[in-house]
Amino acid sequence: MKAIHAILAFICIAALLAGPASALGLPSWLSGEAHADAEPEGPPRPVVSIIVQDRGDEARWIPGTIASRDQVTLGFQTLGRMIERPVELGTIVTKGQKLAALDTDDLAANTRAAAAALDAAEVQQRTAEATLARTKALAERNVASDAQLEQAQQAATSAAAAAEQARSELVQAQDSEGFALMEAPFAGVISAVYEEPGAVVSAGQQVLQLSAQDEKEVVIDLPESALLGLESDAVFTVWHRNEPETQVPATLDRIDPVADSATRTRRLHLRLPPDVTFRLGSLVRARFGSVDDPSLSLPAEAVITVDEKNYVWRVRRDGDEAHVEQVEVTAATPFQGRVSITSGLTAGDEIVIRGVRSLTQDQAVGRRLNP
Repeated sequence: MKAIHAILAFICIAALLAGPASALGLPSWLSGEAHADAEPEGPPRPVVSIIVQDRGDEARWIPGTIASRDQVTLGFQTLGRMIERPVELGTIVTKGQKLAALDTDDLAANTRAAAAALDAAEVQQRTAEATLARTKALAERNVASDAQLEQAQQAATSAAAAAEQARSELVQAQDSEGFALMEAPFAGVISAVYEEPGAVVSAGQQVLQLSAQDEKEVVIDLPESALLGLESDAVFTVWHRNEPETQVPATLDRIDPVADSATRTRRLHLRLPPDVTFRLGSLVRARFGSVDDPSLSLPAEAVITVDEKNYVWRVRRDGDEAHVEQVEVTAATPFQGRVSITSGLTAGDEIVIRGVRSLTQDQAVGRRLNP
């Protein structure tokens, strides 16, 4: 009987415990209803982003200079004092036109001395040949010895060699006198002047620089880091500061293989269309991209590279809700902390530039903060 009462008491206690906590008068913070009444999470975190805009003429540009594809530095081939230079910086010249001249007095004196030396050597040669002929005749009659004949032959050979040497020296002197005149090897414009009339110049010393006008190019200097990933036929846009509305396309032609020892930059040569009106030596501006492409750029830290592909986080806003999506873009080489976007984005897109490594696809975000 006691066993039956014990079982019934246990069943009653179990039923009471199985009931709601309110039946036992427990506070709500001890019951399971506390989770249902918990406060919701806070709003999504704000994001630091920028609105992509077509910066146009305000885009980050690179300074450049208009140069000629074909240019040569001219100098004299002999030592002398320059007495004439009828051309100045910017003078347009034709092929064969006189550019500069040296004083020919000393050169003419050298030519006369060489001619006199040749005359003396030829006289010695004729004398030695006559002596040899007489010695041969005497030797045939056994009047002259073999030693005398051999000596006469050696003297004649030596005199012939001396005459030939004198003849070569005369040709060199005549050439040096002709080198006193500098002529234009092709038509072009004088793009640099290094020496003034009256200066004594040595052989090979720079005097003038002549540039052809038929093919022009733009030269710009970029650091080694800016060349990573640069395509061999990259397209640029070139314009003059005073004429920003006149923009000309340019194509990468070549890159100097050796960096500048002072600036540690590499020189890029951009090929221009044949009908450009830029003057040689003009200072211009260049940027990545073609003329028709919008100039879109982002801070370099906004771009994520995964498997050799570039991505950015774009914000989609619908009323009070906003989410981020990962977008693949085509980006140029970073330059001075920014990167030009050539495809994948349009003007007006909102792009996250801070905390890009902590975002996930379709993650909800909050309001926009200016950087």
